Amino acid sequence: MAKISLFGANGTVGSRILREALDRGHHVTAVVRDPAKFTAPAHQNLTVVTGDVLDPTSVTEVAKGQDVLVSAVGGGDGPGHLATIEPSAKALVGGVRALGEDAPRLIAVGGAGSLRTPDGKLVWDAEGLPEFLLQIMHAHGDALDFYRTVTDVEWTNLSPAGTIEPGERTGVYRTDTDNLVLDAEGNSRISTEDYAVALVDEIERPQHVGERFTVGY
Repeated sequence: MAKISLFGANGTVGSRILREALDRGHHVTAVVRDPAKFTAPAHQNLTVVTGDVLDPTSVTEVAKGQDVLVSAVGGGDGPGHLATIEPSAKALVGGVRALGEDAPRLIAVGGAGSLRTPDGKLVWDAEGLPEFLLQIMHAHGDALDFYRTVTDVEWTNLSPAGTIEPGERTGVYRTDTDNLVLDAEGNSRISTEDYAVALVDEIERPQHVGERFTVGY
């Protein structure tokens, strides 16, 4: 079983990743700013520690002795994402890099905005998108651009489908790398539960080290 440190374990996506990993028998260290606000139920394989995803030194501490470091952090609104996503990517890489040969893999939750649509454009090129959503998309895009410059850390960036929301865990999904995954009706969607399945599958059976991939039905 893997030893996993998880930033963002209290969030909509992070909480599903936490549950999926624990249900499969992995050992998870939930890294939070304030343990008093951590809401997940106690579990024999769960440890809760204090850490800061924007501080490379803090990242190094929580990454020591782990097999995988997962970041599921968000930023709330658009400006929050701009202030959090790319800076956290740099802190995560810096913190992991400091461990040298003992560094764990790094898997980060990404965004769908930079995925290619069937017409050859990117999702964020669609007309009429609100500014806050564009800020969120480009925050993730900037982080992905940074990850793609990194060659000395084993990173993976997992973009969701065009729509991701809480729903059913089916355990079924399809993947691509830079193309939006569409169903037969042309919709791009995934539940947070099945997104978590895909991420933990990547932990157990690495297929996308050093690249971005995406999931959808």
